[in-house]
Amino acid sequence: MSLVHNLAAIWFRLTFVIGLSFAMSASAEDLSALARLDIGGSVLAESADGGLNLTFDLSQPIPWRVRFLSAPPRLILDTREVDWTGVQRLAVPGPVLALRAGGFRAGWSRLVIELSGPQTLISAEMTTEAERAKIHITLVPTDPDTFATAAGKPDLPEWAVPDQAEMMAPLAEGGGPLVIVLDPGHGGIDPGAERDGTSEAELMLTFARELKEVLLRDGRFAVVLTREEDIFVPLETRTSIARTAEADLFLSLHADALAEGEAQGATVYTLADEATDAASAALAERHDRNDLLAGVDLSEQDDVVADVLMDMARTETQPRTERLAKAIVAAIKAAEIRMHRKPHQTAGFSVLKSPDIPSVLLELGFLSSERDHKRLSDPEWRAKMAEAVRVAVLSWAEDEDALRTLAAP
Repeated sequence: MSLVHNLAAIWFRLTFVIGLSFAMSASAEDLSALARLDIGGSVLAESADGGLNLTFDLSQPIPWRVRFLSAPPRLILDTREVDWTGVQRLAVPGPVLALRAGGFRAGWSRLVIELSGPQTLISAEMTTEAERAKIHITLVPTDPDTFATAAGKPDLPEWAVPDQAEMMAPLAEGGGPLVIVLDPGHGGIDPGAERDGTSEAELMLTFARELKEVLLRDGRFAVVLTREEDIFVPLETRTSIARTAEADLFLSLHADALAEGEAQGATVYTLADEATDAASAALAERHDRNDLLAGVDLSEQDDVVADVLMDMARTETQPRTERLAKAIVAAIKAAEIRMHRKPHQTAGFSVLKSPDIPSVLLELGFLSSERDHKRLSDPEWRAKMAEAVRVAVLSWAEDEDALRTLAAP
């Protein structure tokens, strides 16, 4: 291994340890709640050798650490809470494909720098002056094997994936017999679709809270939200929350955007290996990619035996899911709310893969549509949609009870 690679490996280990040590000492000093990024003092620049010189100007010192992840190659900068607003406005040099930032776990933020190719760490340090701080990171190009070694270093157990116990939603609110888990899509480091300063994550959290209140006022529901604030929740954790809550149904809420073509109106998705069309397949793929880019990769955790058992469980659950989807479509149409020309579609959304809980994904609309954006931003329209969902779920539950009664010996 070259001297440069040796130095990079040393710096990687030092930065990892120093950042976490600083985290422990800083917590004792009770730093103020939120550091802010200063765009004017922050620079992403390409060096003459194709590497990167990165400077992030912050309003105060904070605990931090860096590490690499692969497939795609990414540099991860984890920090005690930082308001990364404006980071997308930074000029991006050639070796950087994309930036995304936001909350990753309680009290921590994550900046993901997607790289065009493998890079290695030469130096990473924080300098402080007049109660401000700058994080300086220097990278140089490297070969794929060296990068794979750095990216493959095992993370500390508490950092590999946000701990499910830490991410669990509160206990169900409401004393009704019908337990429903509402899953406002995206959040934190993953804002989802964005338009005119509005993010899908914000809109869906707003709607989920409004829908929860509608359901609780009805009195026949117990409601759990997979997230109560703007934080990142991995897809697998969302389904785990539903299982822990012993949910009768799981409803994931979204308002995506289509890069090509036009689409508007509400759409209900159920799970299938084959997507209804290319647009549905692209949406499902993007949802999984959002988890991957945020730093969660569960693709290697497949288990053939478990898959077979889950398929058997889905054989019983799938008809109930299809009936739920039809009930939602019928109620939305009855409320005279605009629906997509194909109101019920299928795709391989990972968040719908719970084998024993009827699970559907409701696209309230598409932020890529100006009309849908206006509807989604209208509290009266959202209230109308929330009422349609309440009616749909009650209708479905009553039908399921009737079917069970008929099937009883």
